[in-house]
Amino acid sequence: MKVEQERRTGSDVRRTDAARDTDEDLSALFGTSTALFASMAGPAHVLEAANPAFFAAIGGGRRERTGVPLVELMPELDAQGIIGLLDQVYRTGTRYVGRDARVLVGPGNEAREAYFDFTYEARRDSGGNVIGVRVLGVETTQAKHARRLAAEQRALLEQIARQAPLPDVLHGMCRAIEELSPGVLVSVLLADEEGRRLRHGAAPSLPDFYNQAIDGIAIGEGVGSCGTAAHRRRNVSVSDIATDPLWSDFRDLARQAGVAACWSRPILDREGRLLGTFAMYHRVPRAPQDTDLALTRVFADTAALAIERHRAEQARLAADAREKAARKDLAFLLSASTTLAGRLDESQTLQRLATLAAPALAPLATVDVVEGPDACAGWRPPRRRRKPGGCWPPTARPVTPRTTRSRVCWPPA
Repeated sequence: MKVEQERRTGSDVRRTDAARDTDEDLSALFGTSTALFASMAGPAHVLEAANPAFFAAIGGGRRERTGVPLVELMPELDAQGIIGLLDQVYRTGTRYVGRDARVLVGPGNEAREAYFDFTYEARRDSGGNVIGVRVLGVETTQAKHARRLAAEQRALLEQIARQAPLPDVLHGMCRAIEELSPGVLVSVLLADEEGRRLRHGAAPSLPDFYNQAIDGIAIGEGVGSCGTAAHRRRNVSVSDIATDPLWSDFRDLARQAGVAACWSRPILDREGRLLGTFAMYHRVPRAPQDTDLALTRVFADTAALAIERHRAEQARLAADAREKAARKDLAFLLSASTTLAGRLDESQTLQRLATLAAPALAPLATVDVVEGPDACAGWRPPRRRRKPGGCWPPTARPVTPRTTRSRVCWPPA
């Protein structure tokens, strides 16, 4: 009996050693690959081996350890059901395949959204017994973000081509970026016509009181991230608002709004003129990642296109309005000249004048005619031409002492 037990024990050891050797070979093969590889043992899924790509995907640093259960390295996986999937594969021995699976990697507020194509397969010893789970996968986060980015970019360009209202385009752009980069709050400010101040453009996730407070901030050095970026005409990154001198005048406002980091990029037209600023805020102190900076570059260019198209359309509408007003004024003058040039008596002429004035010049028109001695009260002709007791201008008929007053109104009462 004892001999049989020793044989079985030795056999189990050899089988386990054989499985471990196989995983060591796989680890070596995957060592320089961008594909993920990890080998876990037992029902606790103790990490025995993994390649650098796996450790990089899960956050690196203090997580680059073996000999501990996976849930200890990545406690966030339990609530997402991933540990349950590993339990299922270990218990049944049945492979599990995932495509574009969404995983939040990292603790709490520091978690990043990642996507993976992966396979969980059972590790077996030479006797076919399941002794662990092997993970093979590829991170698809960048590819998925690229597809989503292209789709959002295309939708925004279609909006711009349809001449959608600028606030709608900017609002949609902010929302798209916030979906592509969870945890980020996006803001767009627009430069005024003088290029001295920044006005609110869009910031759907920032508090209203914050947007109102910064609406109209001056462009200059030390005016937060956006005012400084507009002044310098280059990117400004502030990883900790609480300590950065650029935010000294806005620190309390930022604290009330719950933002702790902000990186801003100026929006420039093709000739380098300032159109506005594009900003990304974060609720915790943090430096921008490469993906954040890439998003600001892409969408700042899109915002520039939208703003340029909007300004061109506004300029066209203003020019059309001026031209229409000029034509209307010219038509009025021509009509008035033609009408008043005819041979009409005084009453008809005044009636026609009132008719022309309303509603071209005002909703109502009244012509008052004063006859009598008071008619001359307002005249002060040159002395050399003044006649004692007479009126100016001289009239063909004598002035009677009777004073009369007539009124012509249009439209008629």
